[in-house]
Amino acid sequence: MSTYEKLRMILDASPAGAPASRSFEEILRILFTPGEAELATHMTLVPRPLSAIASRAGMPEDETGRRLEAMADKGIIFARDKAGTKSYGLLPTIPGLFEFPLMRGATNPDLVRLGRLWDEYHREAMGASFSGNPTPLTRVIPISDSVASGTRVHAYEEVARLIDSVEYIALGQCACRVSRNACNNPRETCLIFDSAGRFLVSRGIARRISREEAREVLDRAEQAGLVHTSTNNADKPALICNCCSCCCTILTCRTELGLPHAFAASGFMARIASNDCTGCGICTTGRCPMGAMSLVEDKAVLSLERCIGCGLCVSTCPAKAISLVRREAPPDVPATGQDLGMKVLGEKGKLEAFLGQMKA
Repeated sequence: MSTYEKLRMILDASPAGAPASRSFEEILRILFTPGEAELATHMTLVPRPLSAIASRAGMPEDETGRRLEAMADKGIIFARDKAGTKSYGLLPTIPGLFEFPLMRGATNPDLVRLGRLWDEYHREAMGASFSGNPTPLTRVIPISDSVASGTRVHAYEEVARLIDSVEYIALGQCACRVSRNACNNPRETCLIFDSAGRFLVSRGIARRISREEAREVLDRAEQAGLVHTSTNNADKPALICNCCSCCCTILTCRTELGLPHAFAASGFMARIASNDCTGCGICTTGRCPMGAMSLVEDKAVLSLERCIGCGLCVSTCPAKAISLVRREAPPDVPATGQDLGMKVLGEKGKLEAFLGQMKA
């Protein structure tokens, strides 16, 4: 078994997985030199102290530290310094190994090639692996002013309150649009929070921004017709992505690959007040990322099975004829990120492999 295959198998124990594919082997060869891949096989998805990794790899600690720091600078492993102890861990494929190296942009031919390979891998295997079985890793968050007045909204369902719940905010480029380069939508729209955000800023991969700047990012995303998505848990979010249906890994799992559990819809759905609808057609001409709106006899009509509850149709309706209302059976949202991870791993039959890494 090759070193790169050993590394792939370790990465495959993450909730998103890392299924075998020719394109993914090439991705790993671009990201990791042979020596880096060998060192990575002595790591786990759970950060471990430098001393423990050096011991497992049979290398001097100072040499191990230099190599790990170089890998962290490339955005291919995670690093943290807590109370003076440096720890390092492997990144899952998504979010992590895909996004972080491309967040600076496709600045050289290797990164351009890397973006194309990730797109191939998404279609070949990664999209299906990332999709829920059935619990999705991500979910849609409605835009700020789209929910009908008087509707009870949980804190984890309001994008502005998600911003308020975190301590540290970083902003990076959307790796999906960098890799596919299929639209002119804004690229600097990926919000990463707390420990991951601190790591990315420390390595020059993202920049720190204020809460007010984060809200401005969300406003620009809404104006551009991008869908807010976040991790599918009710406590603090790990990130907020602002997704287009032509490039983004999350949405294209459904729009292109037809995977029903690619992401969770929000707890809301659109409702059209037909008497107020003027038949302008704005909601039917590209504003809805799922193509859920159509005109029938000069009135907007909604396909409920396609509606993901993003609210983008609401914000551009000049007649104010559309609002979001609570679904009768809203999706269940795991309480914490840990609950989400354990649930997804159990559903995909990977829990034992992941727990084995934690004990290693």
